[in-house]
Amino acid sequence: MVELFEQLPEVAFFVKDLQGRYTAVNASLLRRSGLRERADLLGKTVSDIFPPDLAARFEAQDNAVLRTGRPVRDQLELHWYTDRRRGWCLTTKLPLRGPDGTVTGLVGISRDVRHPGETAEVPAAMASALEWLKKNFHEPVSAASLAAQARMAPGRFARISKRLLGLSPQQLIHQTRLQAATALLESTTRSVAEIAAACGFTDHSAFTRAFKSALGHTPTQHRLRRR
Repeated sequence: MVELFEQLPEVAFFVKDLQGRYTAVNASLLRRSGLRERADLLGKTVSDIFPPDLAARFEAQDNAVLRTGRPVRDQLELHWYTDRRRGWCLTTKLPLRGPDGTVTGLVGISRDVRHPGETAEVPAAMASALEWLKKNFHEPVSAASLAAQARMAPGRFARISKRLLGLSPQQLIHQTRLQAATALLESTTRSVAEIAAACGFTDHSAFTRAFKSALGHTPTQHRLRRR
């Protein structure tokens, strides 16, 4: 299985045991870890590899899958790219089970989310809709309104978005809002509630939940860490 994922540099592949220790990884994850040899990564946990904020979120995800046996699918979050900068990804984690059905570990992938500017395949109409989203994310934007801006049927827009960018229309909206909110937290002194409203979140609580799910800490904690 590892050999299959060696052909996908934009995907970090991993298998972990019940203690959250890596038992198999692909070359892409090895590069992201900053280690040279695969043997140096095997047997380690996320806390040994990643910064505390990322490690805490990854570990909480792992523990939930291992404890409940329920998978995580297409979770939009931040991780490290192969050049060691932070970037968006979609993470899926599935429980591994023994012959008796008990959970014995987990297997997962984190797939880099491509920026529209990184691919020349994005149709002009869709690119126009994405530019519109950048200017109007603070409004009650929906997947349907985004498709309308591209003059496409919602289903067609969703298929193109998923194929070219790896995100559903709703995930595109969510990512755009989180990016804008992060920039405001780091560059202004506006309150968290003000930023939530300015970025299209329904309220302070919804913003905090979404932010923590994606970045591993609350908006207030993020601001304090950036000082």
